[in-house]
Amino acid sequence: MRTSVLVAVSAGTVLTGLLAYAAYFDHKRQTDPDFRKSLRRNNRRLARAVKEEAEAEGAAQREAIKLAVQKAKDDGFPADLEEKESYFMNQVATGEGLCAEGSNQIEAALAFYKALKVYPQPKDLISIYDKTVPKEVLEILAEMVAMDAGLKLGSFTGEGTDSHGVE
Repeated sequence: MRTSVLVAVSAGTVLTGLLAYAAYFDHKRQTDPDFRKSLRRNNRRLARAVKEEAEAEGAAQREAIKLAVQKAKDDGFPADLEEKESYFMNQVATGEGLCAEGSNQIEAALAFYKALKVYPQPKDLISIYDKTVPKEVLEILAEMVAMDAGLKLGSFTGEGTDSHGVE
């Protein structure tokens, strides 16, 4: 019984201290202009740091995408029709598996990119990806396609057609 009273008094003291600090902080925030300025300044610094961190992450992701595309190009793609079919099915399965796990979006997008490279009608495949691939992976895939000037998408990007849409 004595310990329960001691615990209750301790909890009450801690709670009273927290409430007193909250009241003091609120009063200081409302009445002291220098304190308000320092709070705004700290908030701006924090917002700027978060923005810079996001930009750095974006740059790092773009660099990782660029390296992944270059490595895929260096590794090459199959030339034989049967090898292309097998390669395509393997890459699509890999991409779907990685999307289901949700672990590495760049690797999933790379698998879909490799499948796109060997598919005979890339424009049609992109419309399928648009309906089935998660948005985040699709955005990474779009960056990969944009980095590859050798990927012909026909009228999808305006390449390979004349002004009447005929190849």
